[in-house]
Amino acid sequence: MTELYYPLHSLREGHWFKLICGASFQHLPAVRSLTLAYTLAGADCIDVAADPAVISAAKDALQVASTMGKEAKQRGFGFLGRPWLMVSLNDGEDPHFRKAEFDSDLCPGDCPRPCEKICPAQAITFQNGSEAYSGVLDQRCYGCGRCLPVCPHQLITTRSYVSAPFAIAPLILSNGVDAIEIHTKVGNLPDFKRLWHAIAPWCAQLKLLAISCPDGKDLIDYLKEIYQLIQPLPCPLIWQTDGRPMSGDIGMGTTHAAVKLAHKVIAARLPGYVQLAGGTNNHTVSKLRAAKLLNHCQVGRLPVEGSKELLKVGRLPVERSYNNLGQKATLREQPNNLPYSNPKGEQPNNLSYIAGVAYGSYARVLLSPIVEKLEQDYDKDVDHHQGFVPNPSSRNLEDVPARLWQAVATAHALVAQLKSVKKIPESI
Repeated sequence: MTELYYPLHSLREGHWFKLICGASFQHLPAVRSLTLAYTLAGADCIDVAADPAVISAAKDALQVASTMGKEAKQRGFGFLGRPWLMVSLNDGEDPHFRKAEFDSDLCPGDCPRPCEKICPAQAITFQNGSEAYSGVLDQRCYGCGRCLPVCPHQLITTRSYVSAPFAIAPLILSNGVDAIEIHTKVGNLPDFKRLWHAIAPWCAQLKLLAISCPDGKDLIDYLKEIYQLIQPLPCPLIWQTDGRPMSGDIGMGTTHAAVKLAHKVIAARLPGYVQLAGGTNNHTVSKLRAAKLLNHCQVGRLPVEGSKELLKVGRLPVERSYNNLGQKATLREQPNNLPYSNPKGEQPNNLSYIAGVAYGSYARVLLSPIVEKLEQDYDKDVDHHQGFVPNPSSRNLEDVPARLWQAVATAHALVAQLKSVKKIPESI
């Protein structure tokens, strides 16, 4: 039997699923709940902000998931083991690394507050409930920018931040991070070099490196320059095609840019794997299939026993495929304290299909009704007991089993679009 760690196997076979919690999303309860639900549903990678508290919350969820994996499989979900934990960094100004802000005292009393209505993260509040605060809830904001153009008085601005290179090493060494993603854009090579020089000495400890870049003039030439700079690379490389950033929950059309950009990068035959992001949603897999960008050997058809239905969760439809994902598999997970070994630094460079899909805003909004209800119930307990809650852990998703498995089923409906069209082999 060939020993392939399951996240790497997913990458190679073209059914890699990554959850993007958000490069600047720091709402710890939501990060923890999202990580737990999508891990039990079969995600291969969890991408979080490069914040020690956020990393800790995600790791805590991964630990809980490891104790519940057997039950998840018995329930028919796709859990196979611990997904890789990734943090996102940036080499310059990037919409993923910003926060909205405004002074609520300047808001006219008769303003209809369109900013509050349009925010997908419920990060804007005007003295709602027990929160005696008006403005942007910093930890919830992930920088999508939808509030900026709708403010009738143009009072909303953003503040951006750039990853500090010298903070990278301790982040990797002390927090158990498996992978790093660098957000860049065409023309940023000098800034990318500065960040890379801080990362390179510790690269051997990584299981994966991802480079995320939106489209632009001379994109392929820019990615080729980056590839030459980061060689030799002792771990797999992903090119994340950031089609239309942070837009997947807006509607069907947002996925077109992601698919189009993936096709462009695949056609360039760059060494490494190609993974979609930016506008991915419920329609992405079907669009990839129509564009013949899925691995036809693995993802060409639904299983014979499979059937589909349209699951409506809140305002977002999800195609659920039923299958035998819970069957036994002999994939083995790499110990967390060992780096991925790729001694020759070899990367695939002749793949005609995408390696996987990363889901961000769509995946988060999909679970938001469940996560928000959990937090609302917790807040009610706090108010009822005048600040003292007999069971503080009730804020954790696993302590409310009905909500936990509802969240996992909802997450699995999305994960299964990539995973359910193939059977996990009994042996590899």
